[in-house]
Amino acid sequence: MTILEAKNILSTGVGRRKSATAFVQIIPGNGEITVNQQPGVNYFHYNSQAVSICRTALEIFESEKSYNLTVVVSGGGLNGQIQAIRLALSKAVSKLDTTKRIKLRSLGLLSRDTRVKERKKYGLKKARKAPQFSKR
Repeated sequence: MTILEAKNILSTGVGRRKSATAFVQIIPGNGEITVNQQPGVNYFHYNSQAVSICRTALEIFESEKSYNLTVVVSGGGLNGQIQAIRLALSKAVSKLDTTKRIKLRSLGLLSRDTRVKERKKYGLKKARKAPQFSKR
């Protein structure tokens, strides 16, 4: 990111899901998404549905063609990253225009999904799966 771009940042947001963390910057533009310095379509393996899920907050207000998104995402899997980006973008949009916050909240886009994989316990095969018990 160049210094010139940094001055044009309208809003930022941070989103998390499982072990994925996303940092989104909204910049005036024509609707391009850059994820980890790659075009969004390339990063999501040409999955247009993933790109659409990421843009949900902008699509609701029909402004997906008026902003560019710069995303830095790390950790987790692809699905967790997509959901982290969606939350981060929703937070950034609500910072950009506080009147949009009510609509985003009612659709559940500003809620963090706190479910995380449970840790494996000693003596067990997984978090709760025990080895087979033999009575005799």
